[in-house]
Amino acid sequence: MESETTTTTPTSLQNLITTVVSSLKKENDTFTPAFYALSGVLLLSLILLFKLISAKSGRNTRLPPGPRALPLLGNLLDLDPQLHTHFAALAQTHGPIFKLHLGNKLGVVITSPSLAREVLKDNDVVFANRDVPVAALVSTNGGRDIVWTPYGPEWRMLRKVCVIKMLSNNTLDSVYGLRRREVRTTVAHFYGRIGSEVNVGEQMFLTTLNVITSMMWGGAVEGVAEREHLGAEFRQAVGEMTDLLGKPNLSDFYPGLARFDLQGVTRQMAGLVRRFDSIFDKMIDQRSLKMDGGDGDGGAKKKDFLQFLLELKDEEDSKTPLTMIHVKALLMDMVVGGTDTSSNAAEFAMAEILNQPEITAQVQQELEEVVGKDNIVEESHIHKLPYLQAVMKEALRLHPALPLLVPHCPSETCTVGGYTIPKGSRIFVNVWAMQRDPSIWENPLKFDPERFYNNTKWDFSGSDFNYFPFGSGRRICAGIAMAERMVMYSLATLLHSFDWELPRGEKMDLSEKFGIVLKKKIPLVAIPTPRLSNPALFE
Repeated sequence: MESETTTTTPTSLQNLITTVVSSLKKENDTFTPAFYALSGVLLLSLILLFKLISAKSGRNTRLPPGPRALPLLGNLLDLDPQLHTHFAALAQTHGPIFKLHLGNKLGVVITSPSLAREVLKDNDVVFANRDVPVAALVSTNGGRDIVWTPYGPEWRMLRKVCVIKMLSNNTLDSVYGLRRREVRTTVAHFYGRIGSEVNVGEQMFLTTLNVITSMMWGGAVEGVAEREHLGAEFRQAVGEMTDLLGKPNLSDFYPGLARFDLQGVTRQMAGLVRRFDSIFDKMIDQRSLKMDGGDGDGGAKKKDFLQFLLELKDEEDSKTPLTMIHVKALLMDMVVGGTDTSSNAAEFAMAEILNQPEITAQVQQELEEVVGKDNIVEESHIHKLPYLQAVMKEALRLHPALPLLVPHCPSETCTVGGYTIPKGSRIFVNVWAMQRDPSIWENPLKFDPERFYNNTKWDFSGSDFNYFPFGSGRRICAGIAMAERMVMYSLATLLHSFDWELPRGEKMDLSEKFGIVLKKKIPLVAIPTPRLSNPALFE
């Protein structure tokens, strides 16, 4: 910890000035111009010295420590694109809480479970707001979605709509048929590519996208050619969007420069939003026409999420009304947040499994015992697969979907770890670093599912700050149940249905690419071989 600096109080400064002036007066019987000049210079020097000492003392005793900052620029020039590893390295030097001067913004990085608890539990309400980057304002119609909306009645309304009507266990149970259909379609696709190289993450992305769009408005991508094309196109667009959300942007650190968009972030994000808006507008128009004219089924057809949102929007007696801006922002949340996180988690897990043949063998043995090679995986099997559950948890320990979570922002000045955290700071919680901390985890860089096997201590509730890959507190991820089902069901099906090997001469690369959503730097490309006894099971 930096040493404290002795301060000069206003009273002691006044006494010092009085003493000096009295001394000068004794040496000068009359007040000459030279005396006035000398007194003025001395007085100005003492005032400046006092301000410097007070400012330095304030920094040392109140704000967290941190690397030396340049005037105006602060620490911006030192930032590494791989922010999660960069922040972890800085924590080794400056401690588990440190500050960064990011232009006109103060950033504070948290890298210990005890401090994370102070932020996300003890001071949950204070830190329940977001520091919204310009890219997020553009992508969500002014930050009017569940991720970026400030904590309050509007956010509670949006959270309730999502959790109860879209992501509750009851809702997810009711649309299991959609997940089953899309996962089986993926199996058939891989079966048609036996002996050929396939991009596993891309297909997992498209599977999840089809499930989510089917839940939202009944749409899915069908046909091999269409599947290949749109899977790559959608994943690229979503990937670019999440990259922009995690990219350091001068417009965020110097708000006065935002109108110039010096890095082109606003322009790029606006282009991506237009692509998604054209899809959303088309679906909204189609659903509105059906609602106005009737769909001819006598109301027997189950409502999709979009129809529910449009009906809710038209309710006039709501205390916190849902607007069309909210509707489109929520659709963006589902498409972007739901697809990228789940598919990346599945891709990392598959890569780690295939990198250790003994783990692959143990997973497949468990699947054979529970499911059998003359049967296909159903979601009802998932709770009987504790080793595969351990694999998923271990993958999320090493590769959490949001390595720094979504930045928090205190609504008032408060104290964390004995340091003052000013109102409006950008708070980064480095869950990636905490879940690799050698003081918490034995051999932390090794992929070892045994640490979670038959261990009920670790879950996704966010109550244990040694392991909280989905966050914690009021702003914990709303889609945990959806992500858990999709990742587990997909992994179980792919590993039960096929053996996998890398292309000849290839070695597994597990390196990461930082964004607000963590990605595998080199896509997982593998070759499937059928495992099931009956070819009809692949249909």
